[in-house]
Amino acid sequence: MEINTHEKVNPKLCGIVKEIKPGYSKIMLKTTQEMAVDKKGLIHGGFIFGLADYAAMLAVNHPHVVLSGAEVKFLKPVKINDQIIAEAKKISEQGKKVICEVFVKSNDIIIFSGSFICYILKNHVLNA
Repeated sequence: MEINTHEKVNPKLCGIVKEIKPGYSKIMLKTTQEMAVDKKGLIHGGFIFGLADYAAMLAVNHPHVVLSGAEVKFLKPVKINDQIIAEAKKISEQGKKVICEVFVKSNDIIIFSGSFICYILKNHVLNA
């Protein structure tokens, strides 16, 4: 399936697409030293959120999709060199509003979950 959105995302920061099909995406991110917030190697939650957000955008896969809001839970810490995988599924669509459910796992353990509220706009958000 062709990717129709977020085509310039840096895979080192937001993940590599492993699978994409209508209403679903699977993205993998290998965490790095640059993502750490301390000497123990704890990864900043923003990178985990970015991975999950990117997965939601690809599950919608429309050129003008934007994130409106999210309700998320950080369940376990992530450290340097962890490989984390986000899976996003479109669970509802009502007009231009799309809700995606995203789970991020490390070693098959859920470390993050969220509900992402996305909107499909008529034009690019910067042209609105």
